[in-house]
Amino acid sequence: MSRYKINILVFPFLFLITLFSCESNFREVQKSNFSEFTPSTDADSINLKYTDSGKIQAVLITPKMLEFGAVDFPFTEFPKGINLTIYDNNGKKTYVTSNYAVSYKETKIIDLQGNVKIRNDDGQLLETDQMFYDQMNEWFYTEKSYKFTDPKGNSTGQGVDFSKDFKIINSQRISGQVYQKP
Repeated sequence: MSRYKINILVFPFLFLITLFSCESNFREVQKSNFSEFTPSTDADSINLKYTDSGKIQAVLITPKMLEFGAVDFPFTEFPKGINLTIYDNNGKKTYVTSNYAVSYKETKIIDLQGNVKIRNDDGQLLETDQMFYDQMNEWFYTEKSYKFTDPKGNSTGQGVDFSKDFKIINSQRISGQVYQKP
């Protein structure tokens, strides 16, 4: 048998051995880099009061809370929704409800989803499918369609941002009726 024929027979065999050994090493690498994505905290029936200098700033009520604090970008998930009451310095309240929410610890942004309703003591109500709340700036915003109900008139639109007390409202595309005092 010539040397050339032996090389032809040996090469496929060596290739298969190398392929299977690489497969085995790849699976070991996958296992070593695998981390299970499980919450570090799992709590039911939460009634949390956030205070600053002895004054209540917010009250959060939720049936379920999952905290993922051991991941690279920590967050807290509220898979069964939230009822949030935010207080201003004068004791006026803003009420926020949604079917689902995620609060991101590093950015201080809350992503509210599903049947989002935000209302205040003055009878103003904003409804949408998704809304973000910037906790640092106390500012709500969305690019989604919304409906705004106010004692002065109603409107609909797409894209809005506003302060937590509805004193400043910036609408992008709006339609509806707004009544002004003469």
